[in-house]
Amino acid sequence: MISAQRVLWRLAFSLLLAAMLVLGATAVSEAAPTPSGRAVMAWHVTIAPSWFDPSTAPPQITPFGMLYAIHDALVRPYPGQKMGPSLAESWEESEDGLTYTFKLRPGLKFHNGDPVTADDVKFSFNRYQGTGAQTFKDHVSEVEIVDPLIVRFHLKESWPDFMTFYGITATAAGIVVPKKYLTEVGDDGFKRHPVGAGPYKFVSSKPGVEVVLEADPGYWRRVPAVKTLVMRSIPDATTRALTLKTGEADIAYALDGTAAEGIKNDPDIKIVATNHASSQWIEFTEQWEPKSPWHDRRLRLAANYALDRQAISDAGCLGFCPPAGVIVPRVMDYALQVAPTPYDPAKAKRLLAEAGYPNGIDAGEFAAIPGFPTIAEAVMNYLNAAGIGVKLKQMERAAFYGDWQAKRLRGVFMTGAGNSGNGEPGRSLHPVKGRLRLWRLSRHRRVVPAAGDRARPRQARGAARQDPTADDRSGHVCPGSGLSRPDGNWPARHQAYDRRCLDEPVPVLRGPRDQGLRLSL
Repeated sequence: MISAQRVLWRLAFSLLLAAMLVLGATAVSEAAPTPSGRAVMAWHVTIAPSWFDPSTAPPQITPFGMLYAIHDALVRPYPGQKMGPSLAESWEESEDGLTYTFKLRPGLKFHNGDPVTADDVKFSFNRYQGTGAQTFKDHVSEVEIVDPLIVRFHLKESWPDFMTFYGITATAAGIVVPKKYLTEVGDDGFKRHPVGAGPYKFVSSKPGVEVVLEADPGYWRRVPAVKTLVMRSIPDATTRALTLKTGEADIAYALDGTAAEGIKNDPDIKIVATNHASSQWIEFTEQWEPKSPWHDRRLRLAANYALDRQAISDAGCLGFCPPAGVIVPRVMDYALQVAPTPYDPAKAKRLLAEAGYPNGIDAGEFAAIPGFPTIAEAVMNYLNAAGIGVKLKQMERAAFYGDWQAKRLRGVFMTGAGNSGNGEPGRSLHPVKGRLRLWRLSRHRRVVPAAGDRARPRQARGAARQDPTADDRSGHVCPGSGLSRPDGNWPARHQAYDRRCLDEPVPVLRGPRDQGLRLSL
């Protein structure tokens, strides 16, 4: 447990990255206290050994709770900063946008004592095979070691989003691992005993059960206050909540509404929601198949109007999940702020009848992403009440993700994503002839070192189009409607335009973890 000298907050409904930032350092301190005590974190998923290795990080935020505990990156998010200097004390983009140069802090070491060098940075990047690997291959031509503390990335052409992909949790490509150690032990050996440069050192692991970490007294930023950190897998939400009441755990993540209900009035427990870019939605896998009932837009709209998103939020996460109208999390840059479709069961039934199902329709199995049973059951009940008959299909988390990726989930299912970053943030969605087209917004930025160990963004050449009032979409005509995008300051008026331009509302169950319920048609 945390030592008596420190205040203990038992946090429920908190995301992994936020918890790391709570227990880790938040500011440079000249006289850091000696780490003491022990904290147990109850995770809502089974901790996979693959999460110890950033080279294969999936497009999810959850693994970063482990990655940022053991490892560190050249640049990474910090409280109040979407992107701040970490292992790199500064970095700079060339005027032509073709090179990015990073300067490492002197004296950095991995947990095994090996120095952190530019060679490790190049090795880690070349080894990366995660979600953004192909994107980096398409844009990066070379990684040059200028000297032991300076590394330079050469791009094939100007790519304004390089830092967005490399410097935040959109990918784990910026995390640095020790070349010498990893070459000696191999990939499997590294997953059994990872070595990093983060605030916590790996101690031991019981696969599928728990991971034990210990504070690194030599961490450059600040020594963590908690000496021993235990990451424990407890997938059942009721059990996670119980461990808080009994004192077996100090932090529990992603509690279901019913589980949190029983502890919300406990004076020793604080329930916290984080404004993270995550969402949940419903997918109609057969909507493009002409013979499928879901090909009929009216049936999809009926499902949209059948859901009382606010009631689902209240039941599933105690109202911490404000409903949202589009699948893109509202906290992301340039995210379209659209109001959710209103709950209208009468309209849902009318649309069903118009689609040829006056007595309802048997829609088959309804698979739902594991971990949110109250929300899944509420969605199922609302659909059934409107006449869209579904039966909840219970699945293990790994099986669900496997079937989703392999496109084996059919009919209608509920899924979600804790988006790990805002990759390609300079894009926004707009419809063209019934489909969505990506419109590019110029986002050239150059980052230069500034005083106080922080980085300050600065516009580079060609950045004038960052001014939304100069956007070249003014006067764009919404296909089939005669509705034109207003000239001038379009952000002030674009919501109504984009809402009316869409073929149909985008039903979203749940928004950023400020969380919303979103259901995407």
